[in-house]
Amino acid sequence: MARLAIIPARGGSKRIPHKNIKPFLGKPIIAYSIETALQSGCFSEVMVSTDDPAIAEVARQYGASVPRLRSARSSDDHATISDVMLEVLADYDAAQRSFDYFCCLFATAPFVRPAQLRSALEQLRGGDFATIVSVQQYHFPILRSLRLDAAGHLQLNWPEHAKTRSQDLPPAYHDAGQFYWARTADYRHEKRFYSSRAGHFLLQDFEAHDIDTPEDWRMAELKYQILQQHG
Repeated sequence: MARLAIIPARGGSKRIPHKNIKPFLGKPIIAYSIETALQSGCFSEVMVSTDDPAIAEVARQYGASVPRLRSARSSDDHATISDVMLEVLADYDAAQRSFDYFCCLFATAPFVRPAQLRSALEQLRGGDFATIVSVQQYHFPILRSLRLDAAGHLQLNWPEHAKTRSQDLPPAYHDAGQFYWARTADYRHEKRFYSSRAGHFLLQDFEAHDIDTPEDWRMAELKYQILQQHG
């Protein structure tokens, strides 16, 4: 069955300039995602969706295809990940190429390993799932979380759980921001990864790191170095 890796990599990062090709421990960060996808053996093709010629050049250097630059509509600040995925799939349709499954692998996800992509694919193929979302578990129960009211005072979000033991509360998860798998036909229908039949692929703390700020970047490099040193 044909499978496509889509690595979205828009050029206009504000908080970290040139984020998707910024050197991460000596190598453009997008290179890690490209190499992981290629090494996984999961894909018929690994492609990068970008509006930036510089990103396209780096992507090709590391073995990804860039069939064309992304349209202006899917490159502005209001474009969603769904806009990007559907545009890529439509482009391949126009070239008379179709894929049974695809994976959206983010450009700033150097912690993803080939084995994880393979395992998540097997989970998708073996269960009643339309999509698989990489997630991590919240350490502290969110049903005991706090907020600030208009006066700046702390309030419980769910006061009915003020006396509930934390071990009696259900676990909660958040999107790890690393990758999504999807059955292409199902995704065309629902146009979202949080589908009505979404499964989850659980990542541990050391298996992902969200990178949005320069501080996040420095912490991710330190974390990655520690993992490399200690396996």
